[in-house]
Amino acid sequence: MFDFLTNNIWVLLLVINYVLVIIVAFFILLKNINPTKTISYIIVLVFFPFFGLIVYYLFGQDYRKDKIFNRKHILNQKIIESVNHQLEPEKNEVKELRDTLLDERIKLVKLLNSSKNSPLTINNEVDIIKNGENKFKILLEDLKNATDHIHLEYYILRDDKIGTQIIDILCDKASNGVSVKLSIDDVGSSITRSNKKRLTRSGVEWHSFMPVLFPGFTGKMNYRNHRKIAIIDGKIGYVGGINISDTYVNYEDSETYWRDTHLRIVGEAVKSLQIHFLMTWEFVTSCKVKIDNNYFPPDECKSKLAMQISASGPDTDWSNIMEVIFTAIVTSEKYVYLTTPYFIPNEQIITAMQVASKSGVDVRLLIPKDSDSWTAKHATNSYLESLMEANVKIYRYCKGFIHAKTMVVDDMFSTIGTTNMDYRSFNINFEINAMLYNEEKSKELKSHFFEDLKDSEEVDLKRWQNRSKAQKFKESYCRLWAPLL
Repeated sequence: MFDFLTNNIWVLLLVINYVLVIIVAFFILLKNINPTKTISYIIVLVFFPFFGLIVYYLFGQDYRKDKIFNRKHILNQKIIESVNHQLEPEKNEVKELRDTLLDERIKLVKLLNSSKNSPLTINNEVDIIKNGENKFKILLEDLKNATDHIHLEYYILRDDKIGTQIIDILCDKASNGVSVKLSIDDVGSSITRSNKKRLTRSGVEWHSFMPVLFPGFTGKMNYRNHRKIAIIDGKIGYVGGINISDTYVNYEDSETYWRDTHLRIVGEAVKSLQIHFLMTWEFVTSCKVKIDNNYFPPDECKSKLAMQISASGPDTDWSNIMEVIFTAIVTSEKYVYLTTPYFIPNEQIITAMQVASKSGVDVRLLIPKDSDSWTAKHATNSYLESLMEANVKIYRYCKGFIHAKTMVVDDMFSTIGTTNMDYRSFNINFEINAMLYNEEKSKELKSHFFEDLKDSEEVDLKRWQNRSKAQKFKESYCRLWAPLL
């Protein structure tokens, strides 16, 4: 009997594997998720024994429904309830907004309001920042001037040149009585042990988001915190695509030019950013957070700019950011200009872009010519032909790598944030975007888009259709994995 088992161990393992595959496939079908994603997982499970089960365990579970991220305590605190109530605009302000914007933009406001965590704010002042070197020049000064607290939440923090500058300031501020809280993603970030000790000794409270080496979280390593948030004294906020790393700064000796976009906010919307930070902080610390009134100082902004902060991830009931992007596209009347480093969209976004373009809207998409991901690049290329056949104009950025995640619509609506146009950002990662309802800022972002087109090449449909069969095969192969990327 022992000899039989020894000689047939691989057969037994394969039998066990496929018994488990049948069970897993049954549960996948019961979830009624996107058919493409369902088929992709089943193909991986069937044709990649053992490996397929590992992939599904790490990447396939739907934690949005499981609510791994409990936000009820934060949201139910009286201070938060009071802040959200204060942020609600008066009826005359909403009427004025309706009169100055197209009715379709009001639909976006109502869509986000339905989530209860994206109140419309009116009193704001924002600065659109191009590239990391410009962001950090301003951010470093804001951090140095902090007097009460600093809250940072970043997907990537590396202790290279710019990262060390940030860490130095955080340690100095914490040593001098400023409350400093730092949340970093455990997969994206890389800090030396010595700097971690220095942060702790200085009094900086820091935590890693979902450490992957901890046994309780190994099945959730795919769900990453992709947000980039900075809040200083509850008065100044930052959100956008720029992480804390030298990669995002164009030094004189940088190998690749990095084109990115970020947003600096002063006003009521900072309070919304603060609430989202605190919800994440409660999760990473695994304890109830006591809300300090200093986190929400009186608003002194006199400028009028309507905006909402929208967050999305396994902690939300709906794919809020994707829904806003979809609605903005289908309700557009003149143009839609999209910039994204990773374009692996779902069918809803593809259809929205095609329908808008065929109905006469000027739809343009700007993506990198050279990606930092071989698989993502070829998966992206597989979507381009069907878009161009619907008259969507595709441009590829040639100057370097474009990492900005922006969209501007009809000189009335724009969004800047952390969300890529892909499955991961829409359904898996924790993301956050600022939604702006303002003509001046929309036109400014549009001007940035056309400046970037000067460093880009337009993709010609006929030439694209004549690419080699080998190229098309690579694209189809990578697209098969698209729902898993």
